[in-house]
Amino acid sequence: MRKADLVATISEKTGVPKVDVLVTLEMFFKEVKGALSEGENVYIRGFGSFVIKKRAKKIGRHIKKNEAIEIPEHFIPSFKPAKVFVEQVKENVTQLPESESAV
Repeated sequence: MRKADLVATISEKTGVPKVDVLVTLEMFFKEVKGALSEGENVYIRGFGSFVIKKRAKKIGRHIKKNEAIEIPEHFIPSFKPAKVFVEQVKENVTQLPESESAV
């Protein structure tokens, strides 16, 4: 499902115009990104948590030059689904669609 599909589905189910759904969804994304950029985690009960994870400094390899490079410590965004969400997926999904099973 792409963002356009999500907007269309929400619009159909709620009767809210697609443009309003799109604006709301974009604002949600903007607020989550903003909070994470400021180091603040976002918790949505029953859905999951958008959190910042720290990656430690490590040694990587520049493949073309075949030399070691140092990758400094950095922070990345991460999503952790809520227990209720995970259980719901486990109960309802028996296998992946064929287009995604090779991933």
